[in-house]
Amino acid sequence: MLGTSEPNSVRIPNDKVSTLVDPQAYADGKILDTYKWLRKHNPLGLAVAEGFDHFWVVTRAVDIRYISLKNDLFHSGDTQFSFMDKGSDERIREITGGSPHLVHSLVSMDPPDHVKYRFIAQSYFMPQSVRKLEDRVREIAREFADKMLSTGGECDFLTEVALNYPLRVIMSIFGVPVEDEPIMLKLTQELFGAQDPEVSGAGKVLSAEEQAEYLSKTVEGFHAYFRNLSKDRRANPRDDLSSVIANAKVDGKPIPEHAEMGYYITVATAGHDTTSTSTAIAMSQLAGNPDQFQKVKADPSLIPQLVDEAIRWATPIKSFMRSAVEDVEVAGRHLSKGDWIMLCYGSGNRDEAVYDDPDAFRVDRTPNPHVSFGSGPHICLGMHLAKLEMRVLFEELLPRLKSVELNGTPRMIPSLFITGPKAIPIKFVAESGV
Repeated sequence: MLGTSEPNSVRIPNDKVSTLVDPQAYADGKILDTYKWLRKHNPLGLAVAEGFDHFWVVTRAVDIRYISLKNDLFHSGDTQFSFMDKGSDERIREITGGSPHLVHSLVSMDPPDHVKYRFIAQSYFMPQSVRKLEDRVREIAREFADKMLSTGGECDFLTEVALNYPLRVIMSIFGVPVEDEPIMLKLTQELFGAQDPEVSGAGKVLSAEEQAEYLSKTVEGFHAYFRNLSKDRRANPRDDLSSVIANAKVDGKPIPEHAEMGYYITVATAGHDTTSTSTAIAMSQLAGNPDQFQKVKADPSLIPQLVDEAIRWATPIKSFMRSAVEDVEVAGRHLSKGDWIMLCYGSGNRDEAVYDDPDAFRVDRTPNPHVSFGSGPHICLGMHLAKLEMRVLFEELLPRLKSVELNGTPRMIPSLFITGPKAIPIKFVAESGV
């Protein structure tokens, strides 16, 4: 890792670094001001924070894309792919026997394994396969639109729709029964909510070591469920994604259990939680911007653009970490072999060099080359499904709403990695006879 002998022009000021390492800053939006400052003054700077390994902070979209595309120069799996402190990293390595990863997943794989493992389920998520799911997804969307409208004009959109609608879709693809969905929801929230006392149930902010233990227990909960599911699918294969994973082979051999469990966890959580967040934020922004609601309601052809704008705005995954495989020059900075690098997707999605008025929510924004799904070899496997789910839901819901407004302040989960809402309280008026 880096020393502290870098020139001052490379170093990020301490007040900006303190925001980068503060989970609450990602919940209250304070991080956006820091991103803006960094893009202008130090778009690829070095952060030095007590309790953390030094890390480079990449805030411009062009540099984020460059590093994402160069999988041979910047690895995901050599160290932590999610940003965390030294204490958490050390405890995770103790738990795993030396690996920095509690979950051995696509996200933490590099060549040549990444391509081989991605191929296992890739056909399930290609556009032509996703299109075949639309009728079933629409059926589920109507069910949740009905559920929201049955509340009589006032509800928490998160709990009534956004949390459980994407969960139902991904679980139906997995072949997980409806009665087991609460188990998956609970485990997913725990996996991404360790830094939130309300989610963890600890009543306090957990220490680094406590967070690592908490996450380890959550991962084991996933393993316990998916081991049973996988055993059943090997004995009784079905036409579902669980059967594909359970019976997968790489290089002619069954994949090891830790990779199998990682596959289940990644698809189940990423296929649910990030779509849930983007869906919730879409409604939050429509409720907070009546002109945008009326614009897309009057012209439903804008719904795909609404979806992309919500995904840009939400940026559920705030960053992924990479490490340099060798000494390399990026954006005029010299990065050394082993240096840790933070790709700030939330900043890339507000980059003034890419977007006109990036802080405005516009349902007709085009083009919208957001980096929420990543780029290059690690681009999100389920992005086509996520966009289909959101498009279909709003196609079903918007014609039935006359108006919608916020009924309180939306609350967000504090987290350095993945943030989502705790509540999206809304009031709405339904169209008569629709």
